[in-house]
Amino acid sequence: MGFLAPAFLLPSAIYIIGLVAFPFFLALAYSFSDVTTGDPSLDFVGLRNYRAIFGDPIFWRSLRNTIVFTSVSVVLTIIVANALALILTADFKFKRLVRFFVLLPWTTPVALSAIAWLWMLHSLFSPIDWVLRQLGLIEGHVVWLGNPGLAMASVIGVHTWRIVPLATVIILAGLAAIPSDIKEQARIDGAGFWRTFREITLPLLRPVVVVASLFGAILTFTDIAIVFILTRGGPLNATQVLPSYAFFKGIEAGALAQGAAIALFLFPLVLAAVIAILRAVRKMEIF
Repeated sequence: MGFLAPAFLLPSAIYIIGLVAFPFFLALAYSFSDVTTGDPSLDFVGLRNYRAIFGDPIFWRSLRNTIVFTSVSVVLTIIVANALALILTADFKFKRLVRFFVLLPWTTPVALSAIAWLWMLHSLFSPIDWVLRQLGLIEGHVVWLGNPGLAMASVIGVHTWRIVPLATVIILAGLAAIPSDIKEQARIDGAGFWRTFREITLPLLRPVVVVASLFGAILTFTDIAIVFILTRGGPLNATQVLPSYAFFKGIEAGALAQGAAIALFLFPLVLAAVIAILRAVRKMEIF
């Protein structure tokens, strides 16, 4: 027994060290050096890279976009996931088919789904435009990914569509854990759907919603695929976020040191968000 415990933990430890700890400390070393793709030598330069990115207006815009992107996406995800979870707890025809379509965005590879959305948001061939024109809501074509405001809204919408299934499954599990006799008693007492949801379901579901928000925030903070495929941070850096800017700066521009410094700036943001959410969870006494 004394041997089995370390043996079973060894694969997880190797995974964490190889794919989490080593890249983190390597990026930390890079951020204090002048390493580039053309010169891999690690010459110590102190805080020069951090001073450079703090003086970069694109960095501050990327930071602001990251906060907006994450905040709006998580709020929309929780709202839509709650609605879908409540719908899926009811008994109706074709319920399994609806569940399949709800889970489909999460099971589809992100690159494939983002390319499909890239076509659907095309300025000339968008089927969304065609439907809106047929309904008489717009005239001509909408430049979804070429207008700064619409581009950010499109990126947020696609990312929300992608992570809603995960939040829905988490909230469904929370709804299944609520004792049915509590709702039955409320129904006997004359409480309608909205009053039951507001005064019984929502308070009992709040800890689960917080956990879903935690997962959504982490996935959104570190996401690069949607922005990279749809807009590449454009137009004019209107949708640039920290992960994508770190990639463009460090990999495409060759400034590995500055790219590492930008990427490491995500760590305190994610850590602060996780600590705040976990404190809220602890106050709810679910652990």
